[in-house]
Amino acid sequence: MDLLERIISQAKQNAKTIVLAEGKDQRIIDAARQIKIQNIANIVVLINEKDVNDEIKKLESEGVEVIIVELSDKRNSYSNRLFELRNAKGMTKEEANKLILNTIHYGVMMVENSDADGMVAGAINSTGDVLRPALQILRTAKNVKLVSSFFLIDAPNSIGIGNREFAFADCGLVINPNAEELSEIAIQTAKSFDYLTRQEPRIAMLSYSTFGSATGESVDKVVSAMKMVRAKYPNLKIDGELQADAAIVPFVAKQKAPLSNVAGYANVLIFPDLQSGNIGYKLVERFGNASAYGPITQGLSKPVNDLSRGCSYKDIVAVVAITALQSQ
Repeated sequence: MDLLERIISQAKQNAKTIVLAEGKDQRIIDAARQIKIQNIANIVVLINEKDVNDEIKKLESEGVEVIIVELSDKRNSYSNRLFELRNAKGMTKEEANKLILNTIHYGVMMVENSDADGMVAGAINSTGDVLRPALQILRTAKNVKLVSSFFLIDAPNSIGIGNREFAFADCGLVINPNAEELSEIAIQTAKSFDYLTRQEPRIAMLSYSTFGSATGESVDKVVSAMKMVRAKYPNLKIDGELQADAAIVPFVAKQKAPLSNVAGYANVLIFPDLQSGNIGYKLVERFGNASAYGPITQGLSKPVNDLSRGCSYKDIVAVVAITALQSQ
């Protein structure tokens, strides 16, 4: 059973209600149909009245809940709650009434009101348009300082590396984290990897240097972040700074980091900044023919996840399963 199959199996054991906020997109309709057939989650599809078509009507006839936001009996109560949450930041009641007609805002309010356990969007909306309302309305989880993201990577075709399943972070949200923020990303990603894969996390703090082979400001940042994580969680397996090959290739690790209990077998890879992380995951996905699921948001009080606008309906199914598991 591969990584995604295991996640879907776990999601089925405690079905959650997940909102798909972009019902006018055919990929969303196709994904909702598959999720319903496989009983992965209870799906709610949101759509505006002007976008209703025969496909969405067919989906509804097949037993998937479809909400036309303009006709919803909860529209006013959500609008009132949105105004209550955001009026201190200058939002007027008129603005709240208008925003609640946006399916993204409506979906986030469903999650905030516990009418849904999580939301997935981004097939036709930008990351900012998806995550901004989530950050403003849901905010961070208790004892979490930073919202970040990660990709789950399944690389079955890799040769000579210590693992086939990884978490890469942050590849989608935090542009240039400082040492404290990088330590928070490492901690949150380790927790995410643990509950999604049921594997012990082994964290590599990545750099262009391995244990002092090179110097620089970014190397110092990575080392400082690693020390912060160790101070907070002394039992967590973490090491760095490590070059990527030393982190994941046992043979290279023996040469470069023979005393490390992480090198060669790391499964949680923490990149020093968004640029390197985003480039890295895309190269692995394309050159290595790996599956990359995400970006998965972590640190919100309730799960809201973004999709790539180039996603397939199968990608949407995967992110819904992961979101359902997060909400458990």
